[in-house]
Amino acid sequence: MELRHLRYFVAVAEELHFTRAAARLHIGQPPLSQQIQALEAELGVSLFHRTRRSVQLTEAGRHLLERARTILAASTDVAAELQRIARGESGELRIAFTSSGLLIPELRSALKTYRQRYPGVSLRLSEMYTHAQFAALIAGELDVGFVRYNEPAAPAGLRLQLLRRDRLCLILPDDHPLASQPRIHLADCRNEAFIGYPAGAGASLVDYLQALCRNAGFEPHITQEAREAQTQIGLVAAGIGVAVLAEPLALIRVEGVRFIPLADPGAEVCMALATRAEEASPRVQGFMNGLLPARVD
Repeated sequence: MELRHLRYFVAVAEELHFTRAAARLHIGQPPLSQQIQALEAELGVSLFHRTRRSVQLTEAGRHLLERARTILAASTDVAAELQRIARGESGELRIAFTSSGLLIPELRSALKTYRQRYPGVSLRLSEMYTHAQFAALIAGELDVGFVRYNEPAAPAGLRLQLLRRDRLCLILPDDHPLASQPRIHLADCRNEAFIGYPAGAGASLVDYLQALCRNAGFEPHITQEAREAQTQIGLVAAGIGVAVLAEPLALIRVEGVRFIPLADPGAEVCMALATRAEEASPRVQGFMNGLLPARVD
């Protein structure tokens, strides 16, 4: 039994007249009669009482009419929902970002624009370190990532599109001897106690800080680890040590703390949009369309 058979049956059941039903369906009356007979033969029941003057539903026909209307309505709903999904207007979009992600205007603006354009899409937002985002994208557990990544090539299977570059800053207490400097070279910090991300956490800044300090001629002395940037800033305010973080995190106002840009060459971190290399989701494309026109290279 096909959906078109149910549509033919409903038309006849509602019109109770084969000629009018055929006109409504834009088909000939003989083919319609043949299709109804074939449906009755398939079901093994009579659906209509036919006389020269009238057509009436049998008890089985009345029951089928209720079921047919439900089935046809459901099929219409499913088709409409599938069309919305194909246009990127329905479903779920999974987005992750690093700790400074929501502090940059590109992401905030993109989220606001997307919510306005696609209210039927559910957004699932997560804060993740860069390497955790890469793993989630490859595993199909994430759709879009905002990552800190300075390497020239994207990890295998992924695509990166540069959004912006942010200067790295030394975060230190405002009573520190270097707190009055407009810019600081890392070489001047060789004897400082550093606060950093855990080595195995997957934060890209772990490797960048090590490389920058080595270029400055020393190994950083990490005396305290903290997984959250805000925690690191709080530890600096408590006099535990100094930290190196991206400049947008200066928007987190903590009394007694200064953010001073690093003067060292290459002391910056890139913010990039990460997706799967062969991504074809219309939801992802819709999000990217709202974001990339505002990108800064």
